[in-house]
Amino acid sequence: MVVDEHRLLAEALASALKLRGHRVLAAAAPSAGAAELVLSRAPEVCLLGTAMPAEAGVFDPVVRIKREKPQIAVVVLGPVPSPRGVASAFAAGASGYVRHDERIEGVERAMMKARAGDAAVAPQLLRESFAELLNPAPEPDDEGARLLQLLTPREVEVLVRVAEGEDTRLIATGMRIAPSTARTHVQRVLMKLGVGSRLEAAALAARTGLLERAPEPGSVRED
Repeated sequence: MVVDEHRLLAEALASALKLRGHRVLAAAAPSAGAAELVLSRAPEVCLLGTAMPAEAGVFDPVVRIKREKPQIAVVVLGPVPSPRGVASAFAAGASGYVRHDERIEGVERAMMKARAGDAAVAPQLLRESFAELLNPAPEPDDEGARLLQLLTPREVEVLVRVAEGEDTRLIATGMRIAPSTARTHVQRVLMKLGVGSRLEAAALAARTGLLERAPEPGSVRED
């Protein structure tokens, strides 16, 4: 059975497989109704088309099919995937992954392997998937959150006031502290951020999104 939201693609692939001696039913269905359609027909092998293998929930139909009728072998038909997309398909219970631009011989081999209970995926895609799972790419560093952790709540308020252009006198008045204490807070902020001036501190806070995470001036209680 070939299921894809684009009927023309489903019918073209089904026709090509029929010419090679297979009994194939083509059907068009959005991903939300694909599982019900496959479960109602209960084919030996389902070639299930998807346009976005990296999108969250895209393999939910595979999960449902394998949960309710595990004897159905599901082979995902998709675009050139990321290795994690292939891994996600297999994690959902798919028996294989075939690219949309694969030759009909490759689709047929994948279908036959899946029906026999083997993994139907190109060796290169499988190697890349395992490599990415074993060595995941590091998440981008959230510099704003890191910098925010360096400062005490009082120092964060001082930084916000500095970014708003307040001088030492205004900072002291707004926070109800002595000017000398305000100057000390400012110097500690500059030191912790690794900058040499108030202007640099304000620019760094704005660039990293630190200001959006900080509380409103005056909301921090006196220590």
